[in-house]
Amino acid sequence: MRTVHIRTFTMLGLLFILLVPWIFFLTAHFLQTNTLSLGGNQLQKQRIQKRVSEIIHLIGTHADNWTDPIWQNELQTLLREAKLDAVILNASDQEIYRSQPGRERAWQSSEQFSMIGDGQVLGRVVIYLPSSKAVSMIAVVSGLLLAVMIVAVAMRRLILKPLDRMSRAARQLASGDWEIQQLPSFRITEIAEVRNGFEVMVEGLQQSFQKQLEMEEERRFVIAAVAHDLRTPLFALRGYLDGIEQGIADSPDKLAKYLAACKEKSAQLDRLVEDLFTFTKVEYLEAELNRSTLDLGFILQKAVDNLRPLAQQKDISVIMNCSADDLRVIGDAHLLERALNNIMDNAVRHTPSDGKILVQCEKDEHKVIFTIHDTGPGFASDELGHVFEPLYRGEASRNRSTGGAGLGLSISQRIIKQHGGELAAGNHPDQGALLSGWIPSATA
Repeated sequence: MRTVHIRTFTMLGLLFILLVPWIFFLTAHFLQTNTLSLGGNQLQKQRIQKRVSEIIHLIGTHADNWTDPIWQNELQTLLREAKLDAVILNASDQEIYRSQPGRERAWQSSEQFSMIGDGQVLGRVVIYLPSSKAVSMIAVVSGLLLAVMIVAVAMRRLILKPLDRMSRAARQLASGDWEIQQLPSFRITEIAEVRNGFEVMVEGLQQSFQKQLEMEEERRFVIAAVAHDLRTPLFALRGYLDGIEQGIADSPDKLAKYLAACKEKSAQLDRLVEDLFTFTKVEYLEAELNRSTLDLGFILQKAVDNLRPLAQQKDISVIMNCSADDLRVIGDAHLLERALNNIMDNAVRHTPSDGKILVQCEKDEHKVIFTIHDTGPGFASDELGHVFEPLYRGEASRNRSTGGAGLGLSISQRIIKQHGGELAAGNHPDQGALLSGWIPSATA
């Protein structure tokens, strides 16, 4: 829809208010004078006075015919041609003839003439002259009122009503009602721009409010799920400690077994708490990254070295292959190491004994790409859409029996995204899970 600037509308409105009275004035002037010329007033007056003189002479010379209908008709025709009105009164001021019966002429200028014959007053004649000024002023005032009314209606329709609609929508939004009807298109450019900005603001607020609701729901879910996950190792730890206290572990072997179980449960608790802390920091606190230039290959190697003892316990071989020399990225070393540790930990935990994990990294134009492929069971088809959801753990091998709170991959993806990259999960064509990601290189 084509719009007009408010200054243009204002100028057009003022021009319209000035133009309409002028048109009314010219129309009234033309109807009275049969000409659009405004400079012939003196000539017009002379012509009117001449016609008045002719009519007075006619009336004065035919005093005997004042009551004759035929003569009155002739006088009526002459007055109509001259655009004059007349009233004839007898000596007693009784009306004998009126050219326009029932028409009041109080506002119109007139001239009175006394008719005298044989030394006696025969009567009076009142000639009503065309009052161009009065008619013109009435026309100007009428035109001005009409123009102001039309401009006022246009202002109400184009300016006041749109502003009122946006004001009501803003109050509705302030009251917490997000179901705001779409505002119609407006013809004033500035108001249309405000409308567009208002709709963008409403859409942003709606998205922010929805995100807040989702985060609040997720926060409650995270707290409830982690509390549940903490209860299990705590319950087991308390059971083992009670057994030691009550003397159930009455031999060095049983005592060593109970202590090893306590150590395992405390390590599991430590991992759950660390996962929860990191997830909260990445998701909610959105802390500033401590950025520096890093070698992603070196961080990958550290992640592999950290998980190698656990892999050796399961007789899992870990092979690392980095084909590029320049694998530099800009990021937070601690968070990136945590992200890659989580991915490696996920691979080790879900790879069966005597399995294999292949870690690769390379540089592709402006990206540093890494992949981690294990020979475990991989992801079920219905799991792939939920792999990175917080606290999601698939069935079968990828569940609580393998340990973890279900936050590791979610944390890793969010850290990678904070560094401007992506992390995706899938299955390798041969066998096992395949996690691939990339981070912008330092030279990008």
